[in-house]
Amino acid sequence: MKLQTLKSIIEKKKNKSEFAIITNLSTGESELFEKNKPLSKEMEAYSNKINEFFKNKKNGVIENSEIFIETYVLPIKVIVVGAVHIAQYLVDYAKNLNFEITIIDPRGYFASEQRFPDMKIINKWPDEAFKEIETNENTALIALTHDPKIDDPALQHALKKKFYFIGALGSKKTHENRCQRLKDSGFSEKEINSIHGPIGIKLGGKSAPEIALSIIAQLVAETYIK
Repeated sequence: MKLQTLKSIIEKKKNKSEFAIITNLSTGESELFEKNKPLSKEMEAYSNKINEFFKNKKNGVIENSEIFIETYVLPIKVIVVGAVHIAQYLVDYAKNLNFEITIIDPRGYFASEQRFPDMKIINKWPDEAFKEIETNENTALIALTHDPKIDDPALQHALKKKFYFIGALGSKKTHENRCQRLKDSGFSEKEINSIHGPIGIKLGGKSAPEIALSIIAQLVAETYIK
C-alpha cells in the first residue's frame, strides 16, 4: 500500500468518515472508495459491485475477480425510547456490536446513569430530545414504553425521517391500537406496515433478557441481511 493511501486512511478514520479500501489481490494495488466519488479506470468496471458491498456494509472479494473490498462505516445510531428493564439487557447485548445507543426517556428515575452507565441519556420528551440528535434513513428506533405519550411521537419522527428500522414493544392488540393512532395522524398503510410490531424475532422467550435478545437479533438481521 502506498504511503499516501495509508495517510488518507488514517485521516479519514480520525475524521470519522465512511469509506472502503479496494485492493487488487493480484497486484497489491489499493485505492480508497467514497460514496459519489469516481473510481480509477481499473476499478470502474466493478463500480456497481463496490457500491453494493459498501451499501450493505460488507467485506469480501467480488465474485470472479481479484478485487477485495474492506468497508469502514460509522456506528449505526440506535435510539431506544424507554429506559425500561428490557433496555438494560438490550444495551448489554449491543455493546460489542457496531451500534451507537442513545436512550430517550423523560422519566429521570428510569433513565439514570446508575441504571445505564456510560450511555448517552436524554431525559426529555421525544419531540424535544430529537432536536438534539441528528437522524436520517440510517437510524434505527426501538420503542419500549407502551405509553402512547412517549412512544407515538418517537414513531412519528422515525416514520417521517424514514428510519431503516422501526420497532415497538407491545401485544398484538397494543400494536393494532398504535397503528390506528398513526393512521388517524395521517400516516399511510405502507408507512405503518414498516413498523416491526410487536418487535423482535419469535424465539419463544418471555423474560426481559430473552425479549431483549429477540429484539437485538431482529435489529442485526435488518441491518446486515439485505
